[in-house]
Amino acid sequence: MRSSTLTGMDPMGLTSTDPLTDLLTGVRTSGAVFNQSCLTGSWAARFEGGPPLALAVLVRGSAWITPQDGDPVRIGPGDVAVLCGGAPYVIADAPDTEPDVVVRHDGRCTTPQGEELAGPRVPDADAWDTEKAHSTLLLSAVYTVDSGTPGRLLAALPPLAVVEARVGVCPVGRTTFEEITREEPGRQILLDRTLDLMLITALRAWFTRPGAQVPAWYRAHSDPVVGPALRMLQGDPAHPWTLPALAARTGVSRANLARRFTTLVGQPPMTYLRKRRLTLAADLLRKPDTTLATVANRVGFSNAFALSAAFKREHGVSPSEYRTSVG
Repeated sequence: MRSSTLTGMDPMGLTSTDPLTDLLTGVRTSGAVFNQSCLTGSWAARFEGGPPLALAVLVRGSAWITPQDGDPVRIGPGDVAVLCGGAPYVIADAPDTEPDVVVRHDGRCTTPQGEELAGPRVPDADAWDTEKAHSTLLLSAVYTVDSGTPGRLLAALPPLAVVEARVGVCPVGRTTFEEITREEPGRQILLDRTLDLMLITALRAWFTRPGAQVPAWYRAHSDPVVGPALRMLQGDPAHPWTLPALAARTGVSRANLARRFTTLVGQPPMTYLRKRRLTLAADLLRKPDTTLATVANRVGFSNAFALSAAFKREHGVSPSEYRTSVG
């Protein structure tokens, strides 16, 4: 019998973090909302600006997505659209169809003149019935980023990224769809993690698609100097790293390491380390029984006061305020 183990360790014993994992560490959703639209005839909906990330999955039929100040893009069955930055966009049966529904940033649905309409329905497992095959079935989900700093993620994506079904597989099939529609305990966490999985699989397909123009920091992990430095910082963020020590371990001068690291990653090594420590701290603060002193020790700050001061500068709120907001 053969067995295999999936591990995040490289041959040197360090935690091996690939560029996508590095990008998404600490970025997750809480309170995800899925909506379905079963559409026939001529239709169009304008989505006003709101959360920084949204996903749309076409289960059946065809549609066009037009981001603000962008060209319309057609999506087909199984395609996943990642909408980035919170700018308004229109989804319609044709590029020239005028919207008759406006979905506001607070979730309200109105006419273009502001008259209230019934909101979109939550997912219904019956929507998969083949007898409704003549209609267009669209799933949309709002990705509320409430942990980590999504700035680098948002900067890495265009306003609209469409992952075609032939390039990436959407993890929401009929079985998963039926599971997340069940009104049973744990439904919200299932919705949250399903949306996380949808985002991860979509971005993995986007960055590895043929001809992809990936950002410089994405290539940094394969750089002979910056790659090992990243793995050391990621593998043991609590270690008292200094630029001289990191340069000595990578076999280059401090100036060379700082220059190459900043060029590829977009920030100096010690800035990257500080931000990574604070991202990890935000994740640990989700656990209500973890003290601030314990978190500080786990992520490499000298004490709770130092962590608290750095955390507030980075996130704009104290650790206790952050913990309350995500609790």
